[in-house]
Formats: sequence, structure tokens, C-alpha cells
Amino acid sequence: MLHCFILKGSFQDSVTLMVLSRDLSALPGVAKASVMMGTPANKDVFRETGLWHDTLDEATPSDVCVIVDCEDAARAAGVLEELKTRLADVAKSRRASGYPVARSWRRARQLVPDANVALISVAGHYAADVARQALDDGCHVMMFSDNVPVEAEVELKLAARRRGLIVMGPDCGTSVIGGVPLAFANRMPKGPIAVIGASGTGIQEICSQIAARGAGITHAIGLGGRDLSAAVGGISALTAIDFVAADAASRVVVFVSKPPAPEVKARVLAALKLMQRPVVALFLGDRQAARRDGNVHFAQTLDGAAALAVDLANVDSQASHQPSASGLGICGLYTGGTLAAEAAQLLADALGLHADETHAEGYMLRSGGHRVIDLGDDLYTRGRPHPMIDPTLRNEMIRALADEPTYGVLLLDVVLGYGANADPAGVTARAVAEMRAARGGAPITVVATLTGTDQDPQDRASQAAKLEEAGIVIAESTRTAVELALRLVQPPVAGIGAPPPLLAAPPAIVNIGLRGFADELQAGGTNVVHYLWEPIAGGNQRLQRLVAALQ
Repeated sequence: MLHCFILKGSFQDSVTLMVLSRDLSALPGVAKASVMMGTPANKDVFRETGLWHDTLDEATPSDVCVIVDCEDAARAAGVLEELKTRLADVAKSRRASGYPVARSWRRARQLVPDANVALISVAGHYAADVARQALDDGCHVMMFSDNVPVEAEVELKLAARRRGLIVMGPDCGTSVIGGVPLAFANRMPKGPIAVIGASGTGIQEICSQIAARGAGITHAIGLGGRDLSAAVGGISALTAIDFVAADAASRVVVFVSKPPAPEVKARVLAALKLMQRPVVALFLGDRQAARRDGNVHFAQTLDGAAALAVDLANVDSQASHQPSASGLGICGLYTGGTLAAEAAQLLADALGLHADETHAEGYMLRSGGHRVIDLGDDLYTRGRPHPMIDPTLRNEMIRALADEPTYGVLLLDVVLGYGANADPAGVTARAVAEMRAARGGAPITVVATLTGTDQDPQDRASQAAKLEEAGIVIAESTRTAVELALRLVQPPVAGIGAPPPLLAAPPAIVNIGLRGFADELQAGGTNVVHYLWEPIAGGNQRLQRLVAALQ
């Protein structure tokens, strides 16, 4: 038998009521208990779940509606008393919170005047009106709420963009702004990588993978699941890209989403290609034919996107300690043919060149002022040992670069193992030192990959030490070696001005809806005020229109 009770004018957030519904349903003699606010949407849920009682017709969106399915009326009354006790305990714990609570938007702004983000988690039926109020008052919006009409989403996002603000959402579950986790987010170490995404768990997984690799982020900006749809058009995506582009601390950018509408994807890619930094793009389920397009690198998986972003951030750090080689060429002198082929192909892809398909004279690439040579080619081993055994020929070529100032980066491989030269790093370091001394002060960055293990006769660790002592940069892979070379020979990034206010400092938050979000923000040291929001005029739409007309 269904028993119905209505607690008038006792607005509660949905999560609190869900927890209470679960706990009350577990009481002895209770088949089911459901506690929700009396909104039209919730009344539909009561109907759809077979828990409708005609008394619910009397409820307003500001009333707590209680349905208890049990045989005994006394048992139902006991459930109601238990609910009242639990609600009183909730109110008591909230009064003990360490952050201010306001009953109006104006009062919330008075209590935290520097608040610049509204975190909204009220029912979707009301979320758009709350967001409009925040935008009108100059606040950015993160809308955790879902079930917001797409027309309202477009209107809000366009209004925000005109004001230099952003709407993250609706249905935005994750953001990290200035180190502050919002909603479903993780506490992240600081670092040079910015993440933008229309995928909440995608952002969380990429961020977690970045942290697991010893790196960190500047910000993670959620967009909401519909932002890259044809209906919305990527409005917030383009705003987020603009914000990050103006943030000098964000040295590498990751963009993640489920498959976007084709026209929106083209728009987003065009904006990403204008960013003056490396970008990793992951459109889940949408396989790219190319591995990269200018500064945009395409990933296929979440962990692949994170790994690539960390590699690019490490390259950026290495590049900051090397002299610029802007406008100069890259020379690759390789003893391993496969390594030479990989380097040539990566350079060709990045620079829009064609790798040498004939490999005449061992050239894997000879175009655009760049060259990559496989010194293991038959031409160079005729009548002499392979260069892994005897690096004399390569050392001569290294020394000859003293007379070729058009090259600003030298790529090398150092291969260890049985049968190889007993000290390849040592002889390479000497050749590099002699070349540099003869260049007359013209700088050249030498980047080497090191193939081998500490168990090899040459001992990888001691070989690495010799290279580093000679000022040779050790790259983790051919790919990162090429990325470093490209960063050095391309024109320097133009100066970036001050970051947008949202990204300049940790935000102050007006929390509207789920009280737990305010609890977590306060526990993390964030300046937060909780706006104890409830529907205007008890949810009566006629009275709401009258109130709006008077404002």
C-alpha cells in the first residue's frame, strides 16, 4: 500500500534525497521509499515507477514528497518521523560548515565578492534561469545540471561568449580551474598541460594518466556532452581554446571529445591549428588518416593522448634549455637504417615534405634544407666495417658540419650491444666536441637516441653519462628527438599576453544546488559560498513571471 506525505516548503538537493530514499527503503517492513521534490519532472518519475499517489497533485517544486510502500500505516508514519530526524541532522551539519550560506544571489555575491564561477547543479528545469543570472552578473558558469533544453544551452553559450565568459555544460561533470577540482574531478599536480574536453570521464582519465607519468596540468576545462554537436556548434570549445591560447603557462594542449559533428570538428581543428603550441587531439571513435596536421597530433586512445602530451611537454622543457635554430636545417646521421627511416618519415610528415623513396646514397630525406642519411647503406659499408662497429665515417661527417652553418640541429643514434663498438658514446662525444670547436661559435644542438640496456657490455648508464657530459641531449625515442629538432628550427612563439581572468588565479565559487560540492571545495581550501537556492514563488510559473517582470 502506498502512503503519501508532503513536507511543505522544505527544499532539499536531489543527492540528499536520493541517499535518504535508499536508507529509508532499507528500514524493516518497508518495500520501497521514495523522497523527491515536487517538480513536474519528479512527478512524472513517480508515475513511471508506479509510485503515484493523488495527494502528489498538491505538491509544489518547493515541497518534499514522500511515498512509502508498506502495509502498516503506523510503519509509514514511523518512516516519516525518521525522515524528519534525518533532515534535521542534515540541517544541523550544514550550520556547522565552514563556508557562508546565502538565500539569494545578491547576498551570495556580497559574502564572496570576488566569486567568478557559478557551479550549478539544480534541476535542469531551472538551471538555465540560474545560469542567466550568473552570466548577467559577470560570472562564468559550470553547469553540472542535465536535461537542459538545447535551445537554452545555445542561448546561454552565445551570451557568455559575447561577454568574454564561458558556460561549461550543461551535463558538465568535470573541470579543474587553477588547481581547483569542480564536481567530479581529481586533485591534480601542477604542470604545463591544459586539457579541454567534451567528455567528463575522458578528462579524468587523461589527467590521471598524465599524473601517473609524473607530469601535471594547468587547467582542465569541461564543455558538456552536447557542445560539439551540430545544434550547439562548439561554442564553448572555441571559447576554451581562446582562453588557453592566451595562457602562457599552458605549453601543451589536449583536446578530447566523442565524435563531433563534421562541420564542428573542422571548426575546432582550425582553431587548434592556430594555437602557438603542440596540441594532442582525440576524437574518440573517429580514426584520423594522418598522424598529425601541423601542430596538431592525433591520438587514438586516452592513455595514448596522455603519453603523447607528456612527451611533448618534456620536449618543450628540453627545448627551453637549447639555443634557437630558427630557419636552420636538421641533419640526421644514423647508423641504424630503420631509425633513419623513422626519423625521415616523421620529419617529412611534420614539414609537409616527401621522404626519399629511392634512398640514393643512403639519403632517407633530402628536402627543404634537411637531410637524413642511413650510414649503414651498402654505399658506406663497401670495403669498411658497419658504422655500428667502426664509426669513423660518421665521425668524419660530424666534424664536417663545422663548415655547414646552415644546420642547427644534428640527430644521431647511439646503438649498444654485442658486436657494436666498445664505446660508441665516447667516440661520438669527441667528434661532436671537435665539430663545435671548429664552428667558430655558431651553435648547434646535438640530439641522440640511446638504444641498449644497462646489461650490455657498454653499460647504457655510463654511455648516457658520456653523452650528457658532452652536452648532447638524450631523447627517449626517435619521435621525441624529431619533435625537439622541429621545435628548435621553427620560428619562435610570439609573445603571449596576460591569461584571461578565469585562468589567472584559482577561482572563487558560488555553489548552487548540491551541497556536497561546497563541502568538498571548502575542504580543499577554495573560497566558496553556498547559495541555498529554491524555486521562486514555490515553483508557481505565473508568480515567477510576475516576479521577473518586477525585477
